[in-house]
Order: sequence, then C-alpha cells, then structure tokens
Amino acid sequence: MRIGVFLLAAGFPGISPERTLQTALDYGTAAEDAGFDDVFVAEHHFMPYGTCPSALTFAALLAGRTRRIGIGTAVTVLSTAHPVAVAEQAAMLDVLTGGRFTLGVGRGGPWVDLEVFGTGMEGLSHRALAEALDVLCAWGSQDSVSYDGEFHRFREVPVVPRGRPRMLVACTSPETAAMAAARRLPMLLGMHSDDAEKAEMVRAYGVGAPHASVVVAQVAESRASGISLLRQTMPTWLRPGMAAHVRFDGTRQPMRDPDAYAEHLTAIHPIGPASYCADRILQARQATGIEHFLLFVEGGGPDHTLENIKALGSSVLPLLRGA
Repeated sequence: MRIGVFLLAAGFPGISPERTLQTALDYGTAAEDAGFDDVFVAEHHFMPYGTCPSALTFAALLAGRTRRIGIGTAVTVLSTAHPVAVAEQAAMLDVLTGGRFTLGVGRGGPWVDLEVFGTGMEGLSHRALAEALDVLCAWGSQDSVSYDGEFHRFREVPVVPRGRPRMLVACTSPETAAMAAARRLPMLLGMHSDDAEKAEMVRAYGVGAPHASVVVAQVAESRASGISLLRQTMPTWLRPGMAAHVRFDGTRQPMRDPDAYAEHLTAIHPIGPASYCADRILQARQATGIEHFLLFVEGGGPDHTLENIKALGSSVLPLLRGA
C-alpha cells in the first residue's frame, strides 16, 4: 500500500491565508518525518476553502524542503491553465526532484475562475479536458509536440526539459473516468464519495490502474471523541469555504449544509483509535481495490493537525505497512 497526506491549506477562521499556507508547508515536512509516502496539495482560487492558488508552486517549495517523500498536486486545475505551461512545470519538477513528483489534474468547476482567467465555460467542457489531457500525455512521451485542436493549436516545438511525471486525473463522473481510462491515466477519487461509489468508478474505468483515494483521517482516543471533534471544527471551515464559491454567471449555488456534510464525512471515513483507522483503510482497500490512500489530516483544525500527522505516522502506518 501507498499512504500519503492530502493538504487543502484549509482556511479556518481567525487565521490569515498567508499563515495558513506557511503552516501547510510545515504539515508537508512533518508528513515526511512521520514516514508517509507522499504529500499532495489542492488548488483553489479566491476562497478560504483552500488557500493555495498554485499547487505546482506549493509542490516546488515543498520539494525543496524535503528529500525523500513524493510530492503531488491534487489537483492542478486544467480549465484555467494552458496545458503546455502545466506540462513544462511538471516536467521540471519531475527532473529536479529525481522523479518524486506526480501531476494530479482535474477539470475544475463552473466558478468565477473561468472569467478571471479568460477561458469561459467552454474551457470547462469535456472537449477541452480531453484536449488538455492529450497535450499532457504527448508532452510526457515525445521529444517534440505539435497540436491542432479546437482549443489549442501550435506548431511543433521541442520538449525541454524531458520530464516524465506520473499523472492522476480527478474523476467525479463516468465521463471523466472513461476519458482517463482511454489514456491509461489513473483516477484520483475524492473524499466526498464512500467505498461503494469509489468501487463503482473503478468498475466504470474498466482496466487495472494505480488509482488513488482521498479519505478523512483523524486519530482519537475513541471513535466518538474523534467524530465529536470533527463535527465541531469542520463546519467552521466548510461554512465560509463553501459559501465563497461564486459561479461563472455571477450567481451563488445553493450551499451544501456544512453540518450535514461533516456528519457525512465522519460517518464514512477512518476516524477514531489507530486500530480502527487502519482497519477502515484496509476495508476500503478491499472494497475498491485501490492501494494508494491520501489522508486529509486538517479536519481537526490548526490546533490538532500536526498532532494528527504524528499520530497517524506512529500508530496507523505501522499497522498498514505489513498488510
């Protein structure tokens, strides 16, 4: 099994985005010290749900502060970025980290980002995602690349530097799963889905691949105390975070109830004593066939995250290593 940490650089009340980002870097180095296999960071724009606007930049900084641990993006948003710019940065990170980097990519959502970056709703289409994936795959496998598509057209140019980063594609629908499968790109499945939903996505994908699954993980004396902690802390982050999503058309989507969402997450994920957390991850592995888990560790808030990383490393990882 491969066990990593997933960081949102989540914006909790009373803490500035600048401080949150600095602290997230500390979480990344702590994950290496705790023995995790990798650290993946998310990308969000203009909101406290996640305060990192460039997962690639964060990955580069974290790579420079670590020596062993794998570094990844979960995800770099393709609807607001040119795929060649993403490919070049990913290749650099692959080369300069000695192969420690994994590029996770996703389509993004219908948010104001599309207006700010000038891509519009067409940039969010599955057609645009397919082109971006094709460019990325070509960049990672050829000495030179040209493209003549609906969204991207450019003459043949050399690939410099020649990096070969691993890739993951965030999949939330059968359409994206099929798109990833057609290109033999493994899926990244989010923490909102339970084991049955993730198993169905793996079945829809069709062929074997090293998929990754994000889960909420919190070590506590008891399952009840862990659930109680997260149901208190997570809504304080979720409420302003989800409320900050502004749609491309200027409207605000009906907000998911933060308390109900926290209740959903605590019901389906490894929260509680170390033995329970390990057993729950092993159950998820058996149900889905996925061997790579990324643990979201920030749910308890800044007062508990470092302690949670250390506890997961010292008490849960040993139970999983021999499984």
